[in-house]
Amino acid sequence: MNKILVFIFDGMTDYEITFITHLLSADAGKKIITISYENKIIKGSSGFLYKPLKLITDVKYEDVEGLIIPGGWYGDTKPELIELINNLNSKGKLIGGICGTGTVFLAKAGILKNVKYTSPVVEWTQKHIEVFGEEDPFPRENFVWERVVKDKNIITAQGIAFIDFAIEICDWFNLFKNKEEKNNFAKHIKGTLKN
Repeated sequence: MNKILVFIFDGMTDYEITFITHLLSADAGKKIITISYENKIIKGSSGFLYKPLKLITDVKYEDVEGLIIPGGWYGDTKPELIELINNLNSKGKLIGGICGTGTVFLAKAGILKNVKYTSPVVEWTQKHIEVFGEEDPFPRENFVWERVVKDKNIITAQGIAFIDFAIEICDWFNLFKNKEEKNNFAKHIKGTLKN
């Protein structure tokens, strides 16, 4: 175990996931496994280049503790990604989606039907139809306007809330001793902790 999958794709908003992957890798001893559709160099929106460690089709589901998907404008939804999301969700593994694409893929997989979630995609526009190739996949009745929402094993967040997203994922993995430690960590990271 101790493996966390991170789906990477061209144009991903990589800053949304670098903080949480650092915390999970450096502080929690988790192994970050970058996955993609193809074995090729991925260019994030920051200009950084990434190489997937595995193809999605090579992932062994029982081997991992969760999946994190960053945001961006990337509409290539292949069956293997939907299958991965649904398989991990059916096992109660962590599923984290942040910003546009991160939450859209979760909606397209159908896993937001029974949970509360948030997303910056508050309206499904013509551009969304062009990029993602379909009508609105979100169950709008479950949408809540929050920075981050944790419901069961699914954590969703606005793109600007990448620190909140990271904290909730750390909390999911019980990396805080208690609520006070979690709150103090949040205050410290956000620069609001007074001496």
